[in-house]
Amino acid sequence: MTYHRFNRILLAVDDTPCSQKAIEYAQDLVRVFHSSVALVTVVPPTSPANYGADPLLGQQPVIVPEVSEIQQESAQRYLESISNDFEGANEVFLFNRIGAIRDEILSTAAEWTADLIVMGSNGRTGFDHFISGSVSESVIRKAHCPVLVVPGKCD
Repeated sequence: MTYHRFNRILLAVDDTPCSQKAIEYAQDLVRVFHSSVALVTVVPPTSPANYGADPLLGQQPVIVPEVSEIQQESAQRYLESISNDFEGANEVFLFNRIGAIRDEILSTAAEWTADLIVMGSNGRTGFDHFISGSVSESVIRKAHCPVLVVPGKCD
């Protein structure tokens, strides 16, 4: 059996309880392999606000740049707080992205040449899964490296 060493572990996180188990798994892997770790979080693009906009009068929805800025700053603080938990890592990189979650995780993994992607799953089934889909499933289908999905209920 071939033994694979994971030198570059990409950990995809958000600020939900689902990510905590994935963080713990990644910490263990980093300790075992003395890997470099990259933490990535993705903020979806800010949706235009319809407040005060009347389409009947030809007024368009407005994008409030401050909302996006606040989300980015919050995400950066979150990444920095998690990075402190990876003291044994060879190196720690932080990626704070805006865009489609699956696409940004995959592009970060490719750009950073990750050996392994670690991410949590909220464990939705049935109608919830049908409506929202699964980011982890779509990452698994398109990833160029192994993906470790750590299940965790977020109810």
